[in-house]
Amino acid sequence: MNRIAVPTVSTEQMQEVDRLMVEVYHIELIQMMENAGRALATLARRLLDGDIVDRPVVVLAGRGNNGGGGLVAARHLLNWGAWVQIVLAAAAETYQGVPGHQLAILQAMAAPLAWAEEGWELPPADLVVDALIGYGLSGDPRGSTRDLIELANSSAAPILSLDTPSGVDAGTGAIFIPHIQAQATLTLALPKRGFLQQAAAAACGELYLADISVPQALYLQMGIDAPNLFARDSIVPLAVAEGAIWSMQQA
Repeated sequence: MNRIAVPTVSTEQMQEVDRLMVEVYHIELIQMMENAGRALATLARRLLDGDIVDRPVVVLAGRGNNGGGGLVAARHLLNWGAWVQIVLAAAAETYQGVPGHQLAILQAMAAPLAWAEEGWELPPADLVVDALIGYGLSGDPRGSTRDLIELANSSAAPILSLDTPSGVDAGTGAIFIPHIQAQATLTLALPKRGFLQQAAAAACGELYLADISVPQALYLQMGIDAPNLFARDSIVPLAVAEGAIWSMQQA
């Protein structure tokens, strides 16, 4: 097993990565979201031992870009034969922009859609996908998002989070109430600095990193020395140890 040190990024640096992707490298949000969502679906399939046909999966999707990635994952899982129940954090008509576009695709597919309502419970599932809140979290989750986090944590199903467990500040590692306790987290591009904090790392569970097609030149432009992590696979396992984050790859 090769252990490679992986740089971490702050919230501000991740925002700059997103900006440069669009404004300088012409890699649009819809492309990044598709890459993230397909990787999320691929990891979900791995966590279910590659057996996805007729497996019940619940996808929790917020209205932001993190939720849009969850909606992409739901589409792929449906196409691969899973039984997917998509639970929105708000009414469908409130989803705008690229996340709204992803939702419109699922609506055209007649995908099973529901949204959080008082007294509602999550259906039984083999896996819950948490795509409620991304790295832009500010303060304790509220409203229906809070309710869905609590429902997910009370479910017997393991939880797979996208980018960061909802309710965990990826930049600082602060743990808000409530927050997702994930079995696994698929973070994007580079791991977030907050994951170095013990409580945040514990909330992430098993940590993985996904390639969303960030050019090496972009990292160099930002002064980030990022190794080539995805030569063998577009999803790589990470480990937090000795005050750093490491890529754990087969030799």
